[in-house]
Amino acid sequence: MSAAPDSAAPMLVVEDLSVAFPNRDGGWVEAVRGVSFTLGRERLGIVGESGSGKSQTGRAILGLTAPEGRVTAKRLAFNGVDLLHCSPKERRALRGGRISMVLQDPKFSLNPVMTIGDQIVETLRTHSTASKAQARVKALQALEAVQIDDPERVYKLYPHEVSGGMGQRAMIAMMLIAEPDLLIADEPTSALDVTVQLQVLSILDALVVQRGMGLIFVSHDLRLVSTFCDRILVMYAGRVVEELPSGGLAHAKHPYTQGLLNCLPRLGDNRHPLPTLNRQPEWAL
Repeated sequence: MSAAPDSAAPMLVVEDLSVAFPNRDGGWVEAVRGVSFTLGRERLGIVGESGSGKSQTGRAILGLTAPEGRVTAKRLAFNGVDLLHCSPKERRALRGGRISMVLQDPKFSLNPVMTIGDQIVETLRTHSTASKAQARVKALQALEAVQIDDPERVYKLYPHEVSGGMGQRAMIAMMLIAEPDLLIADEPTSALDVTVQLQVLSILDALVVQRGMGLIFVSHDLRLVSTFCDRILVMYAGRVVEELPSGGLAHAKHPYTQGLLNCLPRLGDNRHPLPTLNRQPEWAL
């Protein structure tokens, strides 16, 4: 029997993670290069432009890298479990049970031919011994926990019958019903309007605090991450170029982070046109 995880130890350890995909010339393109970080029961933001490797980092942790991809690391461990060398059965038990991932757009994540309630029930029964009746009760409670006003009605709806915001909340309910220790949220608010964004963030924040989960929040929005997360990793061209506390963006030292901040609009500051990012080749080295 394996020893219980040390409560003081990090929940997740990522050391020198790389993810590569084959190109047409027979070589490899590295989407993630030498990424290292640890995660406790906290909110870690990973921020950067599209293509910087944020989502591929999350997928590699969960074991969802495309089959043709190659994932390597000196260490990739979750509560003492070696994620690189554990069996497919162990991976399946972890995925959705102890580690969950909320994807960017519920339209492409929810099964269009199953009701929302059936999908949440299926997730719970896959990772527990709950009966169908017990799972239904818990599914309704999960929908209520993500601030859906009429869980009974939404339970019976199909994904195309709900709004984007409600679909995203249903996704969060489905990912959290098995009470995971780690949640990876891949731009969960990018397709939502500002009001719904704040509601979804409030839900995630409350659940992290109440359940003591670890959260990896992937986003391209520096300001959003700085107000929501405890720490921030800034990624560029597949690697981490800077790590900052959430309140430390104003003290960023890497020119890429400084350039991103400089491109943001500012209230009361008449800057037209807005500055653009002047990328340097050495940033990608």
